[in-house]
Amino acid sequence: MEYLLIFIAAIFVNNIVLSQFLGICPFLGVSQKVSTSLGMSAAVAFVMVLATLVTWCIQMFVLVPFGLEFLQTLAFILVIASLVQMVEIILKKVSPPLYQALGVFLPLITTNCAVLGVAILVIQKDYNLLMSLDYALASALGFGIALILFAGLREQLEYANVPKGMKGVSITLITASLLSLAFMGFSGVDGGLKQLFGIE
Repeated sequence: MEYLLIFIAAIFVNNIVLSQFLGICPFLGVSQKVSTSLGMSAAVAFVMVLATLVTWCIQMFVLVPFGLEFLQTLAFILVIASLVQMVEIILKKVSPPLYQALGVFLPLITTNCAVLGVAILVIQKDYNLLMSLDYALASALGFGIALILFAGLREQLEYANVPKGMKGVSITLITASLLSLAFMGFSGVDGGLKQLFGIE
């Protein structure tokens, strides 16, 4: 049941983009079209889960035993950068249209603080490997849901009668803030589920 609570909380209550404000660059940059958002969400999910798996193992089996915890951020960034390069090569071979659609935004995953943030958060929360992967997958799904919802809203705004002074970045940021407020409605869900199932 604890795994389910971690999963639900990471998607809705502590959404990596809308509650913790990590990964804002791709959130704003790749959200013009739903199709591109779907591809970006899948790429981020793959990298986030794989990066969490590798960085957790590096932390537990290399950095902690040798007293090198101070190298955590540097080691994690190198792992994430390598994984993004791998995803880029795979996408280029497997799906050239998706690779071209993502274009310049694919390297954004390298600097996507959501991926690094999740890798560091699972260490700070002292999760075991399964909990870490559960949290990473849920965070990736939360990122994807937020990105796709936002892309859908932005596509609808193309046909809306937006006042001239609010067109462009202004209405985009207002829409993002309203979506964030909507997700704040889930803020008591994890506490309620903990009480319901008697989990401390």
